[in-house]
Amino acid sequence: MELEELKLILKRLYREYVRKYLKRIILALFLSVLVAGSTSATAWLLDPAVKKIFIDQDKTLAWLIPILIIITFSAKGISLYFARINIIHVGQNISGELQKQIAENILLTDIETLEARHSGKYISNVMFDAGQVQHLVSTGVLNIMKDSLTLIALVSVMFYQNWKLSIFALIMMPLAASLAKTLGKKIGKGTSQASEISGRLTSFLSEILKGSKMIRIYQKENRESVNANNVIDELIKKNIKIASVIVRATPIMEILTGFMIAGFIYFSGKLIAVGELGVNNFFSFLAAMMLAYQPIRSLATINMVAYQGSAAAKRIFTVIDAPIKIKHEKNLPNISIKKSDILFQDVSFKYKVSKDRAVKNINLDIAGGSITAFVGHSGAGKSTIINLLPRFYDPQNGRILIDNQDISSVSLNSLRKNISLVSQDVILFDDTVKANIAYADANASENEIIEACKFAAADDFIKDLPNSYNTKIGENGVRLSGGQKQRISIARAILKKSPIILLDEATSSLDTESEKIVQNAISNLIKNKTTLVIAHRLSTIHNANKIYVLKNGLIVDHGNHSELIEKCDEYKSLYQKQLR
Repeated sequence: MELEELKLILKRLYREYVRKYLKRIILALFLSVLVAGSTSATAWLLDPAVKKIFIDQDKTLAWLIPILIIITFSAKGISLYFARINIIHVGQNISGELQKQIAENILLTDIETLEARHSGKYISNVMFDAGQVQHLVSTGVLNIMKDSLTLIALVSVMFYQNWKLSIFALIMMPLAASLAKTLGKKIGKGTSQASEISGRLTSFLSEILKGSKMIRIYQKENRESVNANNVIDELIKKNIKIASVIVRATPIMEILTGFMIAGFIYFSGKLIAVGELGVNNFFSFLAAMMLAYQPIRSLATINMVAYQGSAAAKRIFTVIDAPIKIKHEKNLPNISIKKSDILFQDVSFKYKVSKDRAVKNINLDIAGGSITAFVGHSGAGKSTIINLLPRFYDPQNGRILIDNQDISSVSLNSLRKNISLVSQDVILFDDTVKANIAYADANASENEIIEACKFAAADDFIKDLPNSYNTKIGENGVRLSGGQKQRISIARAILKKSPIILLDEATSSLDTESEKIVQNAISNLIKNKTTLVIAHRLSTIHNANKIYVLKNGLIVDHGNHSELIEKCDEYKSLYQKQLR
């Protein structure tokens, strides 16, 4: 990361996130002054302690100075505690704000943008990157304030005791600072690389959890174990390298400190011999100089924290700054559904990852209250048509109208409120059966939920569950069969009471018995509704009012089942293949 880019990110962090917590930061600054003052007071007190107690043997000061030392250490400890607490509040709040913005972006951004990025990277942004920014704010800001003030106070004590020794120490101090700064850059670069590897590991873990059954059925446990080991080993090597750089600083700093103290003692001995420096001044100066090394090291490595936090902030800003193509526009009118007639006028759409258009110049005329089916080989464009209606994607060309209202010119919330989707990939939450069904309508009464389940042929099996409607069904309904999950999904759609129903191969993964039950449930769901159906099993769409046959993104024919059997070779071929 270039220095100019680092500055821009830090400025943005301050302007958008840190500035609102200035009161807490100013309080932490005041407490840092107390920390600096008490630290330097500790060093300064060694002057009268040595002179009055050990040389002059003053009995009054023999108990007074130790009390003052206790007070200074206590003041330092208490001030540092409250300063850290204040900055922790700031750091955690900023981290939480960034996490909320990422979550909001995931919830509001368009599907195409979400699908272009691995889910593991979003998790890494929330869990890892936000923590790095929190560390930058809580550690970086406090250290700059506390250590800068402490260093100024301690250098002042050193000059107070002897200016010649102070100049000698100040010549040596930049060497330590330069070393720490160099090491800090290496650590910052290594940590940034480690965070990238950590993101890849998160993505990998997310995939092996989702694909656990597939991995086992194809006996790829060893292969995925090797992949896991490679990513983890890479992360281990990077972390060892970072730790080695940090550890490397210790012997170098110790050697440098040894040379400095040796030179300091030699030079001090000469000054004491000629009467320019008292023993009491020597001990006070030595304490101040030794105490000054901690803030020097801390300030010199602040660039490491800055680079780490800024790199993490950059990754987060990439997510939250991504433009949302399909969003909720408050100024748009709500859609008014009366008949729920649907028109597609010259609609074309291409996915980002594809060279060819998924659908080309599609024209559909769907009467309200009718059942319209879409058939064709995989990749013909059936799911694309279904996904365009609720605006999961927007077409590059053409218009889609419901009751003569362009869906891109009405409120997105009102559009989706009038559409229900039942897909072969049922999405359920790790919650109760009741909560999953009520997801369609949080205000639904228990009777309405039960009634919806009866229509969906789900009430009987739900009552047989351990806690009936209050049974927890596990992650994505793992404790239920495919047919049971599908019926809960249908019950949820029934509860929504929307006039338009989208059925995306809702029975394709079910056995014959489950399919029959689900088909009956679907019949209840779509009664008097405008229904768009995708079905691989053509036997399930005999009752469709109109069937569109698609091939390579084009409509090749349409009509009812009997008409298409007579006139459409593509449909006849599909149907005969299934019969065989």
